[in-house]
Amino acid sequence: MRLNKIMMICLMAFLVFSCDNDDDDGPEVTPPRDRGEQAIEDDQALIDYLSTHFYNYEEFEEPSEEFDYVVRFDTIAGENIDKTPIIESEKLITKTVNFQGVDQQLYVLVEREGAGEQPTFADSAYVAYEGELLSGNVFDSRLKSPLWFNLTSYYEVGIQGPSLRPGPVKGFSEGMEEFRAATGFITNPDNTITWNNDYGVGAIFMPSGLAYFNTAQNGIPSYSPLIFKVNLFKVNDADHDRDGIESFMEDLDGDGDLFNDDTDEDGLPNFSDADDDGDGTLTKDEIEIKEDGSIIFTDSNDDGTPDYLDPDVFK
Repeated sequence: MRLNKIMMICLMAFLVFSCDNDDDDGPEVTPPRDRGEQAIEDDQALIDYLSTHFYNYEEFEEPSEEFDYVVRFDTIAGENIDKTPIIESEKLITKTVNFQGVDQQLYVLVEREGAGEQPTFADSAYVAYEGELLSGNVFDSRLKSPLWFNLTSYYEVGIQGPSLRPGPVKGFSEGMEEFRAATGFITNPDNTITWNNDYGVGAIFMPSGLAYFNTAQNGIPSYSPLIFKVNLFKVNDADHDRDGIESFMEDLDGDGDLFNDDTDEDGLPNFSDADDDGDGTLTKDEIEIKEDGSIIFTDSNDDGTPDYLDPDVFK
């Protein structure tokens, strides 16, 4: 399949990491527990897992010609008793993520960082992945058929008004920021794609508070910590409202939350709003994009506020 065809199809998919539920009542929701207490419980469960399991690090050290560069896990027991636990790996990163007012620990195994572009929290990523529970039960797998994912939710504005397009769970987006994509690819004679063997490879271990918390999904009970094996092939700098300003640049206060930056207070955050200041002139007509892609934020009245954020300046 041609790469552009793959991308066109995959761009229509937005990761929620859940399947359609046949029950008309929707997914099962249990009364929420205290997020702080649950974070402590989940962190201990993750530490226990990381202390009693190892990954196939030896295959990465001396890869065979047939090796698929996918992280795999097994229990440290029996003939594997001498394996190094994941928690002792120098390639394991611990990342504190504040979500819903609670600091939570995210663990990211960066077996290979990758050599290409690194995604921001607002970008799109072409990822092969497999999701599983701490028990080892797999609930979703796209290792052979990667998908394009927006790493953030966003509003799509249509004739019927804005509609929210969900992104992945918080832990997935935060984890993907630790990897880089491949530097390129080759198109084979049969029109399939072979990526340069320098793409990011690893796994993300997240507490339920950075996943689905008290909302059960198909194959995922409520309050389940999750594991995602990931291979990152490509990154696109997202511009969700197509106003000429990349979405990550519309995080005006730099807090990593795109939804609290709404200059004209119309309910649409700037990264989903084609007219950020609500003056009737589109944002793309109030900036200047140079041939090299850099942006000049004009300030016609020299008041310190660029035109695209200044409702007093319009055409």
